Amino acid sequence: MRGLIRGGDAGAGPAHAPASGRDLRVDFFRGLALWFIFIDHIPGNRLGDLTLRNIALCDATEGFVLLAGYAAGLAYGAAMDRRGWVFAAATLLRRCGTLYVAHIFLFVVFAAQVGYSASLLDAPAYLDELQLDPFRDQPYVALLQALLLRYQPAFLDILPLYIALLALLAPLLPLLRRPLTLLGLSATLYLLARGLDLNLPNWIDGGWFFNPLAWQLLFVTGCLLGYVPRGPGGVRRPPPVVPFRQDLAAGAVLVLALGAAASLLARVEEPPDWLPERLGLLLTTVDKNALHPLRLVSVLAMAYLLAHAVPRRAAWLRSAAAAPFVLMGQHGLPVFCTGIFLSFLGRLALEQSDRGPMQLAVNLGGLLALVGVGLVAAWYRQREKAPALPVATPSSTTPA
Repeated sequence: MRGLIRGGDAGAGPAHAPASGRDLRVDFFRGLALWFIFIDHIPGNRLGDLTLRNIALCDATEGFVLLAGYAAGLAYGAAMDRRGWVFAAATLLRRCGTLYVAHIFLFVVFAAQVGYSASLLDAPAYLDELQLDPFRDQPYVALLQALLLRYQPAFLDILPLYIALLALLAPLLPLLRRPLTLLGLSATLYLLARGLDLNLPNWIDGGWFFNPLAWQLLFVTGCLLGYVPRGPGGVRRPPPVVPFRQDLAAGAVLVLALGAAASLLARVEEPPDWLPERLGLLLTTVDKNALHPLRLVSVLAMAYLLAHAVPRRAAWLRSAAAAPFVLMGQHGLPVFCTGIFLSFLGRLALEQSDRGPMQLAVNLGGLLALVGVGLVAAWYRQREKAPALPVATPSSTTPA
């Protein structure tokens, strides 16, 4: 498996650096986030009690978007430095096209999967819960709205967010060289999106579940952390690192500790009497749709601590235990799409039996399937990059 783990750039983009330049931490934590997303999408999955969403004021989605921004800044920023903004933007938009095709394919497969299961098991609640009832009632209109990204059933809203964030980055690529300007513009848009309730239109509920105008701040932050201009002679240095300071580390620990306490309190049916009313109200308004500031601060605090706690060249990142997650992180698109499909199968399985053996089969089987998809994707990528075999030509002395 480790032989299929790619060296080079950590992004899902066009620029590939030497093997020494790859930050396996990004791949590992992105793979872990993809596995958490799979787990969290399965109702009744006991392993879901141990994922990030239950111990912090953020979850795997925030981690995925931050790492996606880091990879985009690293890859497309390098492409811009080497071949100019037009080429980098065109390559980035081509990636948007790939993601769009993957999203539409996943939409069709997921709708067929859920619709057939609802019909076979006489369970129309599946359609209502996963917001596929419009596809049942108005299939042609729903399909058109899906093609326009204005209709996003449950679990099918992450890829549209990623597409929108990449498309937004295309005209802003040159501002990676002016980080304060880019961060200021991004923060202004974030505040406007939250303060004025700005969002992209959605066919059903009025706006996208993941508001790209707010989530772009986290994505842009990742881009700025990943981008580094080429030095003299075109040599790429490692991406910049926020210096370690004890006061920043202590603040990050405090943020995460308070977030963990708040997450536990939020799961209590009856809030304690000693809990201030204003604090209880705050905990109920930490929205995910427009990336509440507490969620933003939480994921940045976690990223800061992990970046300094895990050395860039930590030996365990190249171990057999880490290899499955590194591999999944390097092939995020097929792994994510497969995870959405498998999560509904896992739900069906746990509805038949939620005891330990089935829980183990769903989670372990799902992980092995996702790793298998990563292996296949890695194998294809290696074959595509392998030198072509010479084509044999018939010799003049060869009999006809």
